[in-house]
Amino acid sequence: MPYFDAASSAPLHPVARQALLAALDEGWADPARLYREGRRARLLLDAAREAAADAVGARPDELTFTSSGTRALHDGIAGALAGRRRAGRHLVHSAVEHSAVLHAAAAHEAAGGTVAEVPVDRAGRVAPGAYAAALRAAPGPTALACLQSANHEVGTRQPVAEAAAECAEAGVPLLVDAAQSLAFGPVPGDWSLLTASAHKWGGPSGVGLLAVRKGVRFAPQGPADERESGRAPGFENIPAVVAAAASLRAVREEAAAEAERLRELVDRIRARVPRLVPDVEVVGDPERRLPHLVTFSCLYVDGEALLHELDRAGFSVSSGSSCTSGTLTPSHVLRAMGVLSEGNVRVSLPLGTAEEDVERFLAVLPDVVRGVRGRLGAPERAEEATAASAGSGAGGSGGEEAELVVDSLGKLCPIPVIELAKVIGEVPVGGLVTVLADDEAARLDIPAWCAMRGHTYEGERPAGRGTAYRVRRQA
Repeated sequence: MPYFDAASSAPLHPVARQALLAALDEGWADPARLYREGRRARLLLDAAREAAADAVGARPDELTFTSSGTRALHDGIAGALAGRRRAGRHLVHSAVEHSAVLHAAAAHEAAGGTVAEVPVDRAGRVAPGAYAAALRAAPGPTALACLQSANHEVGTRQPVAEAAAECAEAGVPLLVDAAQSLAFGPVPGDWSLLTASAHKWGGPSGVGLLAVRKGVRFAPQGPADERESGRAPGFENIPAVVAAAASLRAVREEAAAEAERLRELVDRIRARVPRLVPDVEVVGDPERRLPHLVTFSCLYVDGEALLHELDRAGFSVSSGSSCTSGTLTPSHVLRAMGVLSEGNVRVSLPLGTAEEDVERFLAVLPDVVRGVRGRLGAPERAEEATAASAGSGAGGSGGEEAELVVDSLGKLCPIPVIELAKVIGEVPVGGLVTVLADDEAARLDIPAWCAMRGHTYEGERPAGRGTAYRVRRQA
């Protein structure tokens, strides 16, 4: 069964498995002890630290092993903010950071700090100069800025080197979340702190990396501990750490050739999905992106049903759609980009993905989408475009503007958009359809539908317990 969700967690690399088994026999003792078993464990831990630091582009004494990538982010942000509390209490991050960064920012704000979000474009990318502008607009001195190296949902690479230079000029350290990109190479630029997660590149889960450059003010939070320079308390999981470092080195050795091959497979998906499946929006930067990841959204599709059907067809994929997550709120990444969220599919290919698996995915996808749309009663393009006589089914007559109201309150995505599509032909060209909806996804999906269909989205207004979205029909 093809596994296409490496961005969530990559399959355990064979080198990681070998290193893990070997280290279980050799690295079980306390590395802080001076007897031979402890010295052997210390040698393994030091060698793993040197290998991981080399891959990151840091010194070994700048690198700490944590219990996860999320823990590394929380500890890195908290430690940097505390270390620079005399400089300021302002935190800057992009709108598409991992949820761990958003949670850390919320905690900082709740404790009295201030936070600013840097917006992204429809490709999910921060604009050049955006961090410099955010630092200039800060209400006070900025303690820390955060920017991911590449997005976990749509694969867009961020201009880290440029942002790091902008932050350095302002005297602000930049923390980079490199979880998604580290397998494909070191992060460029003069960053100050960096985090990563081993299970993203084929290492074991439960190992994170936190690199803090010398000279960066950093104050570890929580009770003091003697291990890992006081930054990650508790006994080190030496077998997992050894496996993480060994697999990172092995993946890096394969990355150049494998990245080129995976990019070609992803290019194939990006080009052919819109031709095979009507009404699809491929999202993310088409060029400045990770080589193994592609995300697309399908109109009139229940994301949860789509993922279940793909799983039944033998493919493991993921989604940022609100109707997959079981909430009314779509992915914060898709929301920040302002792109279609319904029927969202993320395909992230692990190393070694076979070409025939990608071809089989492309072969089954059209029927899967067609089946889900059929069960939801989604309109065919021809039916949707059917012309209606002026004023047919619409309120008003004579000089009054033709308008039709669709009540979709209490209905989850993709139903509000499906109901809009079914009635758009009932108003004349130039007429209005107002959709009442309380599903947060409608705020993204109705404007996206208008852009895909060539109609005019005229904005929203509060309407009782929901929101009224106004669409003007065009020829």
